[in-house]
Amino acid sequence: MVYRLIIVLFFFSVGAFAQDNFIKHKISKGENLSVIAKKYGVKVKDIADANPNAPKILKLNSTLLIPNKNKNTAKAKPKNVEVAVADNYNAPSNTSGIHEVAFKETLWGIAKKYNLSVDDLKKANPLLEKEGLKIGQQIAIPSNNDVALASEKQPETSTEVISTDVELVREVRAKETKYGISKEYGITVAELERQNPSVKRKMPVGYLLKIRVPKEKADAIQATQTPQEPNVQTDVASNQVAETLPEIKKDSSFVRTIGNHSELIEQLIANATGNIGTRYRSGGTTKAGFDCSGLMICTFNNFDIKLPRSSIEQSRIGTKVSAEEAQKGDLIFFRTNGRRHINHVGMIVEVAEGGEIKFVHSSTHGGVIISSTKEPYYTRAFSQVNRVLN
Repeated sequence: MVYRLIIVLFFFSVGAFAQDNFIKHKISKGENLSVIAKKYGVKVKDIADANPNAPKILKLNSTLLIPNKNKNTAKAKPKNVEVAVADNYNAPSNTSGIHEVAFKETLWGIAKKYNLSVDDLKKANPLLEKEGLKIGQQIAIPSNNDVALASEKQPETSTEVISTDVELVREVRAKETKYGISKEYGITVAELERQNPSVKRKMPVGYLLKIRVPKEKADAIQATQTPQEPNVQTDVASNQVAETLPEIKKDSSFVRTIGNHSELIEQLIANATGNIGTRYRSGGTTKAGFDCSGLMICTFNNFDIKLPRSSIEQSRIGTKVSAEEAQKGDLIFFRTNGRRHINHVGMIVEVAEGGEIKFVHSSTHGGVIISSTKEPYYTRAFSQVNRVLN
């Protein structure tokens, strides 16, 4: 009897030891040993050794034993795993947790899936601003309750800021752009549009913008204004613009040489990706529909940067760089459908590991989307990369 009791206790202790040293992982769609090993911070070989009888091709919903290198965090790990698995099966949008970035996913698409805004995701994942999305990356998904609580607190904070701000009135002149005016007042294009919703699509000449800025900034702007500025507006009204318009025309007729302004590049990317979902339209240069070069023209034109009309003409401006030197904001060109000359263009939004380049473009089959040079179609069609912001 005592002997049997010892045997039972031995097997119980071995079972407890085994459970303490391994985590059970249920295989979900799209996972392989490399993805699972990265998720738990272990080596592929460690998982293979712990599962000698596992098939080479993992089966959906089967279970693997994962070596538990950190026993203190082992209990918390399965909870995250369950959430990550649930993500692949469209988890409820009101549940906070972790989302693993899949191929071709964008911030906009993930935010829509969880009924959140892109800003909500960026606030919950500060590194997204600098590093962007990467395949296999796990990002935190805030619950709708957390977002609602943050938005309830926001008016209280914004009220304090507004109380110290001054509202200025600014008339839109000929040839001016949103980017130029927003830079003059030290705000972003998005903030200018937020304060003046009626200019979101078009900013007509003569429109009176209302711009709210801190009092110190308003004082500095008024101090730099010269007495001649009102006279210039009077001259425009009376068609006496001989001294002012030629210079404006000259500046806007060529691609600008701009320093390494990461803020401008991010705004260009935000402006272009803001059109995701817009349909393809041959010759289109507006939100009613874009062709590939039309999307680039519209995006850069919003920041007072002029591009030629066609993709092949755009491929002749700026500086050609190698794919290894490619950066965000560069234009990327392709020869699609077996063409002998360049006939497609996009703008680079991310340069990932392994030489992968992600770009926003207007595709004939999908409208404005984000694609990757790792896709076989674009791997074969790739032609060159040009830097237009020197």
